[in-house]
Parts: sequence; C-alpha cells; structure tokens
Amino acid sequence: MRRVHLRIGRLAGVMVDAVRFCFPLVAEGTVVEGAELVVEEPEGRASCLACGAEFVQDAPFTPCPCGSRRFRRLTGEELLVTGFELVEAGAGAAPAEGGDGSCAGTAAVARERR
Repeated sequence: MRRVHLRIGRLAGVMVDAVRFCFPLVAEGTVVEGAELVVEEPEGRASCLACGAEFVQDAPFTPCPCGSRRFRRLTGEELLVTGFELVEAGAGAAPAEGGDGSCAGTAAVARERR
C-alpha cells in the first residue's frame, strides 16, 4: 500500500494530528504499514433553515449571519476512508477503483485486488 486517503471534517470532533501521529503505530503489521496517510479536512458548511443562506461554520453551533441557529449541516462532519493507492509488483501506484468511500466499500475493493 502506498497511500491511504481520509476525509475528516473540521467539525467531526476528531483530532487530525492525533490520527496522523497514531497511524504508523496502528498500521504496524497490517497491509497499510509504511503507507503515507493523506488527510483532507473539509470546512464546516451549513444551510440556514430560516433564510436559506449557505454559510461557513468554524464551530459546531456557529449561527447563520442572519442570527438563526436553525440550520442543516452540509459538510464538516465527515469521517471517511476515501481511497487508497496500491503498489503493484513492477508498477507504480494504482489508485483503487470502485467502492463507495466507506470502510466496507474500500475493504471490498482491497479483497478484489488480492
């Protein structure tokens, strides 16, 4: 495995630095040992239920600029394995195909590649 790609939203309640620090330790002895961890950190975005505006949320309960705290979260709470890159014998990295971005989908792709 060359790279593992994660999407961890800024409002997911996950300490990304801790994930990066722990990854080599938890990967030891697995197929991802030695892989680079690539983390995308999307900002929090919400849609206001009062005025319909879409706005950035820096914290979980940031109100809309109109003052309303009634909103629907659009992004920022993700915690997903979005892909991985394999190292094949005699070839460079090959991005994984298929899967739905979930751990189960990614695992199914990994089983197909074996």
